[in-house]
Amino acid sequence: MSEAVPGDVPRPPELNAVFHLSEVRTDGERVLYYGVSDVGEDALVERIWPAFRERGYEVQVVQTDRGLDVVVARPYSTGVDGVPWTNVVLFCATLLSTLLVGATAWYYIPFSAIRENPLVALQAWPFTAAVLGVLLTHELGHYVMGRYHDVDVSLPYVIPFILPFGTMGAIIRMRGQMPDRKALFDIGVAGPLAGLGATVVVTVVGLLLGPFQVPAEIVQQGGRVIVFNNPPLLDLIAGAIGQPTGYADPSRTAHPVIMGAWVGMFFTVLNLLPVGQLDGGHVVRAMVGERQETVASLVPLALFGVSAYLYYVRDLGLNESVGLWAFWGLFSAFIAYRGPANPIDDSSLDGKRMAVGVVTFALGLLCFMLVPIRVVTL
Repeated sequence: MSEAVPGDVPRPPELNAVFHLSEVRTDGERVLYYGVSDVGEDALVERIWPAFRERGYEVQVVQTDRGLDVVVARPYSTGVDGVPWTNVVLFCATLLSTLLVGATAWYYIPFSAIRENPLVALQAWPFTAAVLGVLLTHELGHYVMGRYHDVDVSLPYVIPFILPFGTMGAIIRMRGQMPDRKALFDIGVAGPLAGLGATVVVTVVGLLLGPFQVPAEIVQQGGRVIVFNNPPLLDLIAGAIGQPTGYADPSRTAHPVIMGAWVGMFFTVLNLLPVGQLDGGHVVRAMVGERQETVASLVPLALFGVSAYLYYVRDLGLNESVGLWAFWGLFSAFIAYRGPANPIDDSSLDGKRMAVGVVTFALGLLCFMLVPIRVVTL
């Protein structure tokens, strides 16, 4: 850390008005202003943030063990610097994992055949395109709206995995501060709405592709299989275009592309849980302010309640859906403590955005399934 030349760093008058500056230092690209503030931390950031943003800096306030306040300013960027290798590598890995899982689990191609000729896994490209298309459209909705509001957000990271879909989903990182509730709402709601738009398209395509033929040897083997129940939205779309979602003949099943739609709908439900850094947490924080914490505290109880209802009332025993909702009850309790992003300007939202928020959660309810998955014996 070194002493900075005063002329080389921003010194907006808004800082001098509420901050008794005693020393300025630099630490790499960061500029550190030591002193004593006349106002609280949140009020200080709210007053000086616009002036520093005009000069190309993000700011935060910390305290030293000497009782001094430190305003930390760092350059911000909403662009992409160089090749995002981490994003590229994860995307390629997820491309391969979804092709492999799609080929073996949904196109019934034996792994031995893929080992002999890896190119046969390319038959599963519609499944991969459907799953990754839905997930990436969701995350790109966040990214585009983040760029629109000049918030520093990363490109999407897709996460490779194994069964049943070959991926655990996708995320973006919001590295910059949130200027106001409007930006927090727009960025939070853009993902679910964009993802649902892509999901509807994938659903229609999958239904129009018609039934998928299950190999005779698979039908004859029987055994236990995972059944993915239909979200209400899937049934509504199928009814609107006059296509079935299931078949009495065990040798015919829904096209694997439909699983991309199922993933989009189920991930929408999970993302709209109003806790922590999930989309629902951001949207509710923007809509109701700090009362979001009260809402978030009820979510784990609700999910544990669903799990208990399925176990005791529906008598499903240790069904996969019982465990699923219990897990998300624990997970939501964990992430609720982190809270959503807090905007600099905490002014209330306008009526139009409030209405969009209500519609978004209503669409999310159309994707909710009390029993998403179950295991049956053929």
